[in-house]
Amino acid sequence: YLRESFPKLHAVLKLEKVNGYGLLYEWVGSDTGLAPVVLLAHQDVVPVEPGTEGKWTEPPFGGTIAGGYVWGRGALDDKGSVVGILEAVEHLISVGAKPRRTVYLAFGYDEEVGGRRGAARIAALLATRNVRPEFVLDEGGALATGLIPGVAAPVALIGIAEKGYVTVELTAQAEGGHSSMPPKETAVGILAAGLTRLEHHQMPRAIRGPTADLFDFLGPEMPFGPRLVMANRWLFGGLLAAGFGATPQGNAMLRTTTAPTVLQAGVKENVLPSTARALVNFRILPGDSAGSVLAHVRRAVDDPRIAVRELQETVSNPSGVTSANAEPFQLLARTIRQVIPEAVVTPWLVVGATDSRHYSGLTPNILRFVGAPIGPDDVRRVHGTDERVGVQAYANSVRIYIQLLKNAAL
Repeated sequence: YLRESFPKLHAVLKLEKVNGYGLLYEWVGSDTGLAPVVLLAHQDVVPVEPGTEGKWTEPPFGGTIAGGYVWGRGALDDKGSVVGILEAVEHLISVGAKPRRTVYLAFGYDEEVGGRRGAARIAALLATRNVRPEFVLDEGGALATGLIPGVAAPVALIGIAEKGYVTVELTAQAEGGHSSMPPKETAVGILAAGLTRLEHHQMPRAIRGPTADLFDFLGPEMPFGPRLVMANRWLFGGLLAAGFGATPQGNAMLRTTTAPTVLQAGVKENVLPSTARALVNFRILPGDSAGSVLAHVRRAVDDPRIAVRELQETVSNPSGVTSANAEPFQLLARTIRQVIPEAVVTPWLVVGATDSRHYSGLTPNILRFVGAPIGPDDVRRVHGTDERVGVQAYANSVRIYIQLLKNAAL
């Protein structure tokens, strides 16, 4: 499909398949002294929840274009980026463009489950070839429209860091037996009490790093009251954190979040389980670590009958932070303003995880941004029912990729 859709690109760029389904394209530049740039996206998507297929306006895997939208799973996350990048390069080749700086296009295939088979293998391959990119660009930030209270203009949220990830297992043991003669405390009750203490003792809020940068960049665009608060965090920091952290989205920007996600106990209603188990997922704020999360859980649970351990295979510490003063950030900001002059550009903390974390050993300059405008109605569609992207919104993202390549590589 990609070869048929983008014939000029496939005639010019080198394509290498990595670990089966990973795609690594190389557009060789004329100046080998320039560090390359790497554009990332992922081919895989999350499944559609069984039984909800009939709730979609268009078939979830149909790729239907109707009513000014492209409908289907992956339209926003993240097939739109894959095709948008390819379309940008196809256009540039069609008008005779030849890069001075080498450009890599790297498309993983398992981002939604960690990226270890796709992006991690591509990054490792580039490392063996001593590729040291000027910058890496991935998904994660967006052109937010109507999402930032007090700012009417579209806000280009450029992710300069992303939170880490760890899942912690809590296991309570107690005497089992017949439910007609329960002991004073059961495994389920012990675990439930521990989880309650954990939820009531959240990790502390902090305005630092990308979130502090966000307030610095957005403050001048705000009405007088919020502008005054953001400009004087030394005085109003507590008020700002309390107000901003009142929503789940704002709270996730300010602290390592605590989310019990799995509970397991018992096999029958009249049998007391001797073991109760819970999994709690944490998204780790830059400045915290998986180790500090584990220590916090043990302090908060505070019960020797509850065993606490991290699931080592889930551990991913927070990324490094790309400076908003660095040239790659400034380059992307200029690019966005060239295409969308009215946009307010600001750094952003990505609260999820992206494939870009696997490239952290190659460059300190990792940016996360997709140029398709995203509004309040779009947010619920990502990983949900009726995922779609506006045709004009998609075209907007292609224009940004084209302009970025012109600015960075041509």
